[in-house]
Amino acid sequence: MAENSNNGVPETADWAEFRRQMPVARRWAYFDHAAVAPLSGPTRTAMQEWLDDATQNGDANYLDWIGRVERLRDNAARMISATPEEIGLIRNTTEGINLVAEGFDWQPGDNVVIRADEFPANQYPWLHLADRGVETRRVATEEDGRFDPDRLAAACDDRTRILSISWVAFADGWRHDVDRLARIAHDCGALLLLDAIQGLGVFPLDVSQTPVDFLAADGHKWMLGPEGAGIFYLRREHLDRLRPTGVGWNSVVRPHDFSHIELRLKDTAARYEGGSPNMGGLIGLGASLDLLGRFPVEAIGRRIVELTDFACERLQQIGAILHSDRRPEHKSGIVTFELPGRDPNEARRRCLERQVVLSCRGGRLRISPHAYNDASDIDRLIEALT
Repeated sequence: MAENSNNGVPETADWAEFRRQMPVARRWAYFDHAAVAPLSGPTRTAMQEWLDDATQNGDANYLDWIGRVERLRDNAARMISATPEEIGLIRNTTEGINLVAEGFDWQPGDNVVIRADEFPANQYPWLHLADRGVETRRVATEEDGRFDPDRLAAACDDRTRILSISWVAFADGWRHDVDRLARIAHDCGALLLLDAIQGLGVFPLDVSQTPVDFLAADGHKWMLGPEGAGIFYLRREHLDRLRPTGVGWNSVVRPHDFSHIELRLKDTAARYEGGSPNMGGLIGLGASLDLLGRFPVEAIGRRIVELTDFACERLQQIGAILHSDRRPEHKSGIVTFELPGRDPNEARRRCLERQVVLSCRGGRLRISPHAYNDASDIDRLIEALT
C-alpha cells in the first residue's frame, strides 16, 4: 500500500476512502471522538433503512433485524478474539459495569480497586456497594499525571475481588498495558474488569491471549456507533459467577415461546440482555463495525497515534503545554493540553465558531482524532487556536 507524506502525517488511499465515509468531515474538523463520535454514512444508511422498514412494515421483517443484531455479536466477538457466546449486547458502559457490580456475590469486607480519576461510570457502581460492606479503594494518580500500575498492586489484598480499570483514561489518554493489569488482578486472586470504551475498535485486544475477565464499552466513541448500543464481554468460565439482574423474556432459552414459562437461563452472555433490544441502535453499531472492519485494527491504532503525534508537535509550536504521556507504551488517541493565559472554554467556543470540535476536561483542552482525520484538520485546529 503506497504511502505519501502530507505535512508530516502519513496518508494512504484507504484513509481517504474512510474519510469519504464520514459526512462530518465535509464541514467540521472533528476532534471529539473521546466524547461522542459522529455517525458514518453507512451507519446512517443502516439506521435509516431500519426506520423506513419499521415505519412501512411494522415487524414483518423482524427476523431480518435479529439476524443483523446477531451479525453484530459475531463481529464484536471477532474484534477481541472472543466467542459470540461470550458477548452480551448492552446499552452503555455503565450497564455493563453494573452487571458485574450488582451481580457479583459480595461478602462484607470485600473490596474493589480502581483509579481515583476513573470516569464516573467506573466509580459510582462500586461506591454504591458501600451499604453491603464492600470497600472501594481509589488509587491516586501521580502529581505529574503519570500512573504507576504497581500502586494498584499495592492496593490489592486477599479480599480484593475486582480490579476495574479503564483501558485508556478519558481525561488525559493514558493507555494501560492490559496484560499487566490482568497479572495484577490475578496475582491477588481478583478478576479484571476493563472499561474499554476509549480503546475498543482502534487498538488491538485479544482476550484469548490477554485474560480479561469482563469488558464493557458503549459504541458511541471510537467505534463510531450511536449512543445506547454497546458491548459486554464475559469470559465463559465466569458465566455462573454473576447473578443476572433485569431478567426478562429474552434471558431464557425459549425467548419467543411466551406461553411456556420456565426460568431456564441462556447458557451464554445473552442471558444478561433481559428484554427488547435497542434494535435501531444495534443495527447502526453493526454497520459501524462493518466499516471499521475494512481496516486492520493495528493500522487504525498506528494512524491515530501518528495523527496525535503530529498534533502534539504543532501544538507545542504555538506554546501549548501537553498533559498527556506520549511515551509509546502509553500514548493513545487522546491528547490533553493547555494554552497558557487562555481560558479553555473560550478557546473551545472560538474553535466551534470555526467548525473545529474539541472538548474541555478538568480545566484543559482535549483533542481525540480518528483515523479518517488528516493533516488539513490539524491545520484548521491550529489556526482556530491561534
